[in-house]
Amino acid sequence: MSDGVSVTPAEPLRQRLIRKLLYGNVDRAAKARARVGLAMLAFSAVFAVIALRLVMYGVMGDTHNGRRGGAQDAVATARPDILDRNGEILATDIKAASLYAEPRKLIDKDEAIELLTATLPDLDPGEVRDRLSSRKGFVWLKRELTPKQQRDVFKLGLPGVGFLRENKRVYPTGRDVSHLIGLVNIDNQGIAGMEKWLDGNGLADLHRAGFATDRQQEPIELAVDLRVEHALRDELVKAKEKFHAKAASGIVSNVHTGEIVAMVSLPDFDPNNPKEANDPDRINRLTTGVYEMGSTFKAFTLAMALDSGKTTLNSMWDVRAPLQYGRFRIHDDHPLGRAINTKEVFTYSSNIGAARIALSQGIEAHKAFLAKMGQLTRLRTELPESASPILPRHWGELNTVTIAFGHGIAVAPLQAVMGIDALVNGGYLIPPTFLKRTQADAMKLARRVIKPETSDKMRFLMRLNAEVGTARKADVPGYYIGGKTGTAEKVINGRYAKKKVLNAFTAIMPADNPQYQLLVMLDEPQALPETHGFITSGWNAVPTGGKVIARIAPLLGIKPRFDLPPSERLILATSRENR
Repeated sequence: MSDGVSVTPAEPLRQRLIRKLLYGNVDRAAKARARVGLAMLAFSAVFAVIALRLVMYGVMGDTHNGRRGGAQDAVATARPDILDRNGEILATDIKAASLYAEPRKLIDKDEAIELLTATLPDLDPGEVRDRLSSRKGFVWLKRELTPKQQRDVFKLGLPGVGFLRENKRVYPTGRDVSHLIGLVNIDNQGIAGMEKWLDGNGLADLHRAGFATDRQQEPIELAVDLRVEHALRDELVKAKEKFHAKAASGIVSNVHTGEIVAMVSLPDFDPNNPKEANDPDRINRLTTGVYEMGSTFKAFTLAMALDSGKTTLNSMWDVRAPLQYGRFRIHDDHPLGRAINTKEVFTYSSNIGAARIALSQGIEAHKAFLAKMGQLTRLRTELPESASPILPRHWGELNTVTIAFGHGIAVAPLQAVMGIDALVNGGYLIPPTFLKRTQADAMKLARRVIKPETSDKMRFLMRLNAEVGTARKADVPGYYIGGKTGTAEKVINGRYAKKKVLNAFTAIMPADNPQYQLLVMLDEPQALPETHGFITSGWNAVPTGGKVIARIAPLLGIKPRFDLPPSERLILATSRENR
């Protein structure tokens, strides 16, 4: 310092190395330009990624939600087609758009609510506001849009609102098989009928596992014949209107397989409009309801006696006077004032005769026979809807007397059909089914309940009743039908009401070799001038049954045969020869 010369301090080694690495020997101005270019390129890349994501959101929506709704939900609600026995489609899936929103991505919720509710008037503004105000990333706004509704919403161009394609269940036949097929809820889950049975037999498990795709599911074939179903329903609709009945129902069953070929319960509903099914008056009366079946139960009473060997067709029964049990008086609608044989008990539908026949067998034997015929326990089929029979708490002599002619016990009509099938098919009780079943498979489940010769006698009695008894109005020429009528007074406020009846008619065709049974029921039919003021089964259910038989017999492959001998010669004589 003494000589006046300034000295610059030496630069530390570490700083020199850093400067060398950062700048080297390149010009600093060029280095600065390179750094600015690199920064611009980085910012351009970031903005390109953001722009790409915005485009993806606009076109596809949130990919996570899209996958969840479009793949998982759609697969989970796929259902197999349901077909009738001839391959006609009864239920199938189609693709339908459903409207959803992503509340976090909405720009103007008030505008979205106003536009959506104006475009879809059935949307509730308050409910839409609640959903769009939630913190959820995904909410449904409306399921199963029509194509027009989808186009109208799409034109609004609302961000955060989109569509997912889902499976929608449709029923091409409408009301024809409504109680049989059932229906599904908005999530395509079965809630009634065969649809609910499907879910309970593995379909729901496949949904949860993600295996139930459209390609992997085989159609379900039912026993029902859509042609027969339509004809039965058509005639029941006409009868319900003509006789001003409260309800009407009917079943066609294959007596050798237990298959239910047709089942109708009116009033019914359109499964394409599920709200109708909530009406309590639209229940399936054939499986869910239990009723006193009236004189159709006399078939069980006579079969029990004939099968025991203690009674013959020519056994005599005193029906000259009513039976008195305390305040109860058992009488016939048309007193004969004489003794009658077993055949006449059936053709004249004598309450007194049926009561005396049941008493001759005894209370315990009566209970045991009805139990053997499946009438005292709840009938289980594929249909989830079923009901337990209503039985006497204490089964005494009076109960046996009234149950002998179909009062004092209430069963599901399908239950009675199963029992009548056994009386005419050779004596085998076969559980009914709504699925296709071969006769060989049916026989694996069958249980003999009466002797073959007893079955022959029951077929004879039913044919005789169509020739000279209460079923004459259903004797369609060429089809050799047999039948039994039933008129049951309904219990109103604890008392039997004479003017409110449930009428039934059961028919077999053909009587000499039965293949099918038909049951027709009319609830509270009214008297007409042509019925001369009568409301009993022979004046309404029987002619209705005749009209049904004329239409369905050709569809069932039953060929008409004319000039056949009477039942005494064709059925009884043939039975004796074969034995």
